[in-house]
Amino acid sequence: MTQTTQVKRGNYLLPIIITFALFFMIAFVTGYQNPLGSIIKEISGGSTAWTQLGNLMNFIAYAFMGYPAGLILQKYGYRMTALLASTVGFVGVLLTFISGTMDASQSNTAVLTVYMLGAFVAGFSMCMLNSVVNPLLNSMGSTPDRGNQMLQFGGACNSLGATLAPIVVGYIIGGQATAIAEVNPVFFMCMGIFALAIVVLYFSKLPEAPDFGQAKEKIDAKGAFRYSNFVLGIIAIFCYVGVEVGIANITMQYISNEAIPMQDGVAVAQPETVAGFIVGMYWLLMLVGRLLGGILGTKMSSRTMLTSVCVIAMCFVGAAILMSPEMTTSIVGISKDGGLSFEVFDVRLSVLMLVLCGLCTSVMWGAIFSLSVVGLGRYTQVASGIFMVMVCGGGILPMVQGMLVDSMGYLNSFWLVFGLIGYMLFYALVGSRTKKA
Repeated sequence: MTQTTQVKRGNYLLPIIITFALFFMIAFVTGYQNPLGSIIKEISGGSTAWTQLGNLMNFIAYAFMGYPAGLILQKYGYRMTALLASTVGFVGVLLTFISGTMDASQSNTAVLTVYMLGAFVAGFSMCMLNSVVNPLLNSMGSTPDRGNQMLQFGGACNSLGATLAPIVVGYIIGGQATAIAEVNPVFFMCMGIFALAIVVLYFSKLPEAPDFGQAKEKIDAKGAFRYSNFVLGIIAIFCYVGVEVGIANITMQYISNEAIPMQDGVAVAQPETVAGFIVGMYWLLMLVGRLLGGILGTKMSSRTMLTSVCVIAMCFVGAAILMSPEMTTSIVGISKDGGLSFEVFDVRLSVLMLVLCGLCTSVMWGAIFSLSVVGLGRYTQVASGIFMVMVCGGGILPMVQGMLVDSMGYLNSFWLVFGLIGYMLFYALVGSRTKKA
């Protein structure tokens, strides 16, 4: 969405910075649920599936808020929606912080209930922010090209947040944290950024969409479901988010609990710190992949791009599952043992295969979305809201994979990921062909 009048860039410098911070926060607040999983497992005495509890609540919120978020944006505009989303985000993180301060004499059920509520409320915020930050940032560009450029910077901030979340939280947790309160510095940082965003957005005068406040034609969402490429596409999006999040989350648990052999006969003292850094590289590779995808996007079709990355990703995942546990490789990681330092660790080669999947998952969302909305015309906008609902796959499918870990082992659980990518390959080759019922 571009604005119809020129604005002075200087007038919006601080709001632009805050919007960049919100891009960062979307990824960071979502990402810190993964390393927190080891603490939740410790508190609950549960299985690997319980490590995905916060992640599940965070993403399941999209199923409830995906469509309403679009309606809120349409009725109240960028500024008020961003302000409301930031307020909800602050409350969500605050609830998570409160869960860590509850008296240890209270039942773990009470602590987990408040924690889950915090993750759920934070998920509402992330969904609302996702619906507003892209058009908001674009509208603050003095020209369409400038708006697009700022969107690229915003995307980079988002990838940076996803990269740093497992590294920072993994470092704080180390190998000893057993209580949510031990991660308080992360919560303080998140609440501080949200609080600053609330103040700045409240006193700022932001541009709105050209058609804001105008009566709009009510479009029945049922019309979009007459297109098979859309119906199969939203299933593909559900699978994709589950794959993207599941690879990172289960790989982190795999590294922390099994994939780091003894180094020179000595066990690694801070496995979560090492795991957080390595998984951070997965998200960093997604940033690299998006940059490459932007370059190649003008040279290959969405169908060709999706087909290619699905085939490559299936090779990576298949190799990770089938290769011998004795096959190892050296990876640079952060050590917290005796002070912060970079060290070279031997890890199972399967870890490298899974981390490399970040290059493939980086471009899947854009390709699937592009293929899904072909031919939709006036239903495209309502289709976008439905896509946000299907983001809940990022919570449901990793939880399912966590259950499989308990019965099949870490690597065999990735057969689920392999099958989900297989469906996306089917969609690229067959299901994405436009067909109206």
